[in-house]
Amino acid sequence: MLMSTHEARLAALREELKRRGLDGFIVPISDEHMSEYVGDYAQRLGWLTGFGGSAGFACVTLTHAAIFVDGRYTVQVREQVDGNLFEYRSVPKDTLGGWLAEVAESGATIAYDPWLHTWAWVEALEKRLAAKGIVLVPAVGNPVDAVWADRPAPSPALAVPHDEALAGRSSADKRAAIADWLAAEGHDAVVIPALDSVAWLLNIRGSDVAHTPVALSYVIAHKDGSAELFIAPEKVTPELTRHLGNAVTIRDRDAFEGALASAFAGKSVALDPDFAVVGIAQALRAGGARFAFKQDPTILAKAIKNAAEQAGHRDAQARDGAAVAKFLRWLEIEGPKGTVDELGAAARLAAFRAEDAGLKDLSFDTISAAAGHAALPHYKVDADSNIAVPPSSIYLVDSGGQYADQHGGGTTDITRTVWVGPGAPTQEMRDRNTRVLKGHIQLARAVFPQGTCGAQLDVLARQYLWEAGVDYAHGTGHGVGSFLAVHEGPQRIAKPSGGQAGTGTELHAGMILSNEPGYYKQGHYGIRIENLVLVEEREIAGAEGRYLGFETLTFVPLDRKLIEKGLLTAGEIAWVDGYHAEVRALLAPRLAGEELAWLERETAPL
Repeated sequence: MLMSTHEARLAALREELKRRGLDGFIVPISDEHMSEYVGDYAQRLGWLTGFGGSAGFACVTLTHAAIFVDGRYTVQVREQVDGNLFEYRSVPKDTLGGWLAEVAESGATIAYDPWLHTWAWVEALEKRLAAKGIVLVPAVGNPVDAVWADRPAPSPALAVPHDEALAGRSSADKRAAIADWLAAEGHDAVVIPALDSVAWLLNIRGSDVAHTPVALSYVIAHKDGSAELFIAPEKVTPELTRHLGNAVTIRDRDAFEGALASAFAGKSVALDPDFAVVGIAQALRAGGARFAFKQDPTILAKAIKNAAEQAGHRDAQARDGAAVAKFLRWLEIEGPKGTVDELGAAARLAAFRAEDAGLKDLSFDTISAAAGHAALPHYKVDADSNIAVPPSSIYLVDSGGQYADQHGGGTTDITRTVWVGPGAPTQEMRDRNTRVLKGHIQLARAVFPQGTCGAQLDVLARQYLWEAGVDYAHGTGHGVGSFLAVHEGPQRIAKPSGGQAGTGTELHAGMILSNEPGYYKQGHYGIRIENLVLVEEREIAGAEGRYLGFETLTFVPLDRKLIEKGLLTAGEIAWVDGYHAEVRALLAPRLAGEELAWLERETAPL
């Protein structure tokens, strides 16, 4: 009997493990930069298993195999991965260490790729396995790559300068701040592997990762303000070289590991524990360097947007809002006909965005979710899952764009939930949507003292859902980049976890976050209302200390058909009417004819 594609791949990997004298291997969704989204060349888990989600990992032994995903992908993993080949395991309930303790014998040697995992991850797993006599070892070369015959090459796309007028700050100034930090912390250099941190520090952009404008590269920043950029030579142009200047040395990306092992003997190097993989630490140690784990010094600076970045973002939001408004009007007309499917809707929204010449890319794969699919917060439509948008149902669309030109630049992320006619939504749908809206409003109106972190605000968005005995299982807000990553740390609005207040990062004026509470009725419908907000200073007469609040940045009408006005207070009604007045003022100059008439109708006072 012929083997299936993934059965043959699994068999080939096991043969490679036998050849190397290994008893097992761990396969994550990861790259050498610990990126959230990875290039095709690093999609090892998808190649081996068929899984298309953005988070998860597998472990293969000579006799067993399992794939581990969280609750977002419970349905998807069963649709895409053959259960005869891989056991389905759910995290955090199931752990890799616990599974290996069940299936591997004492003395077994389990390998991992040291360029795809962090030090803390390896240390924790080593400790767990040691109790069972199982040995964890770094692989020399990835065994999956050895059997992946048609593995794509890393993207050859050029790295390009990012206009200083959009960045609002020169690379030299940023590097000087890093030098000051190194001096204060007592280090000679810091290794920066996170792709968006490299892009921010050097004011460069690229197109090596889908939807995130970054270039595959590393930076070593030194205490004298100079830096080394490790990047494939074919990605470098004379324009880039001029932009970087004499203080930035350009070196071949392949020379990175050797530089770590040869240039820092007796010196102290800082590494971010979340982004510096084991391979980096091992190379430094082999060369006689000392290293210390500290947060990448670009991360907080990158999160606090300067005036130019804020202005660019507002410009991007106006363009994006007009495109989404056009789409929602189109859907109102076409949706009730029953001829629109999820892929077609996503394509139509992308076409409206593409009417703007400043659009460089989407900021992530559009979540275009009809009926029961809308109850999956991280649903990703493809040819196999695609369904028609049923008339008389809820449709949820979570999408965004990457904009950059001479007028401005920014990264957008918006979710709107709408009723597709004919008829009217049920009372329960209106109730749930209005409770989500009430929570959204309370967070948008929040005023809080400096020093507050996101976990202290999270309850504001959930309180009205909790009153009805329901909740949602995702965070309420994530950071957003400036023509960079749509998910950017360190700030976050979420429930406290692990005994700490979310990430514990306090919110600072200039940070951009999402405000996106939701509700999901499994198998039936889902609701999410997402705008982006900017943390800003608040002047309060007689205030004792500094206070902050949020400026709303996203302007697109809310679906009035899903609002139960009787559940709103007078203040909440005033907020909706005020918000819609701002939507109308911002978008009206960008729309005309029937689209403008639609906007005026949808933004009329409640």
